[in-house]
Amino acid sequence: MTTTRDKLEMVLARLAARAEDERVFMGLYPEAARAAADAADDRRLAGVSLGPLDGMLVSIKDLFDVAGEVTTAGSIVLRDAPPAAKDAAIVSRLRQAGAVILGKTGMVEFAFSGLGLNPNYGTPGNAVDPARIPGGSSSGAGVSVAEGTSEIAIGSDTGGSVRIPAAFNGVVGFKPTARRVPLDGAFPLAPSLDSIGPLARNVQHCALADAVMAGEEPHILDPYPLAGLRIGVPRGRLFAETEGMVEIAFEKTLGLLGRTGARIVDHDIDDLLRAMREATLHASIAAIEAAEIHADWLTTRAEDIDPRVHHWLVRSSAVPAHIYLRMMRRRRSLIEAMDRRLAVVDVLALPTTAITAPLMAPLEADEVLYNDADRLILRNTQMANQFDLTSVSLPLPHCERPVGLMLVARHGSDRRLLEIAAGIEALLAS
Repeated sequence: MTTTRDKLEMVLARLAARAEDERVFMGLYPEAARAAADAADDRRLAGVSLGPLDGMLVSIKDLFDVAGEVTTAGSIVLRDAPPAAKDAAIVSRLRQAGAVILGKTGMVEFAFSGLGLNPNYGTPGNAVDPARIPGGSSSGAGVSVAEGTSEIAIGSDTGGSVRIPAAFNGVVGFKPTARRVPLDGAFPLAPSLDSIGPLARNVQHCALADAVMAGEEPHILDPYPLAGLRIGVPRGRLFAETEGMVEIAFEKTLGLLGRTGARIVDHDIDDLLRAMREATLHASIAAIEAAEIHADWLTTRAEDIDPRVHHWLVRSSAVPAHIYLRMMRRRRSLIEAMDRRLAVVDVLALPTTAITAPLMAPLEADEVLYNDADRLILRNTQMANQFDLTSVSLPLPHCERPVGLMLVARHGSDRRLLEIAAGIEALLAS
């Protein structure tokens, strides 16, 4: 029988062999992880368990506090910040559940992009094709699960930062309803939109991690019956510019679902998407809130910030307070309108991203191409954050490059969404 310590040592040996070019992990905790692994093995021998996460190898994004460590959030600006006084709330809960936290994974600076590039600490190559981007901002998280150096990775999702790397690397990524999981000890991007979610190779592992982080009892999912499932497809704005490979995989999946007896209907939300775009015309909610968080060093440490991140933060810092307040008031009414619109379907289904992971080098060399790709890649996922919804990305099988299927449901329906995802996951595996 393979022990937790055996699993851990295999991963640590693999990481040691590439230590001179490590870009997936920002830092490792080998001794603490070994102690946690040994404790998990001792409990197993004694017939004791702390729950289904006991002994699982977990990585955390480099924006979660670990006691005694500096939280850099992917930026050299924060390297000289004081060490964290205590673990982030989710780190503490994972430890209490017996998870073996082996290290922190890399991310986009301040979590401000869906592409995954970080010029300060290096960008991990996509797990399927290292010449392609990993997706962001939880870039290392997606790669670590896909390559097998983590069984579960914890990321954050403000506009798609869990689901995009999940889609690009061929794993599952879950974005819970905002504020379901406590944000204490997580360096913020935009507090109104931030969610903390897991990435894993299957829906069940995501559900277990989510429950632990939310302070709930972990449970085994009962896959939701697909016959009669009401699936809305929001064709229109969210399907423009879709890559052929993505479109083919998505339509094939709809065909599979239809043959199970699921009821698939077009479900228009374009009017609400337009209204949200008009409400955020001056700048995105994420950019405005991030500009306030980083105001103290936008000028004094400008040379230390990725220019692609710095540009948007500075631009958004000029938005007047009354514009932001009106924007947030309008958002509240649109959230209510979207909730009413989704009441007649069980889930929305659409591609997680309009395109598969593009090549990294052209994006690094061309700022216009970078911004265009970032916009397109974030387009589908950010809708769930803007309208305070819950969402999951599932990998679609038999694609030349990873393609994600995104399911979106009303806020608060997290458990039911995961059960629906488990049912669809089983169908895709059959």
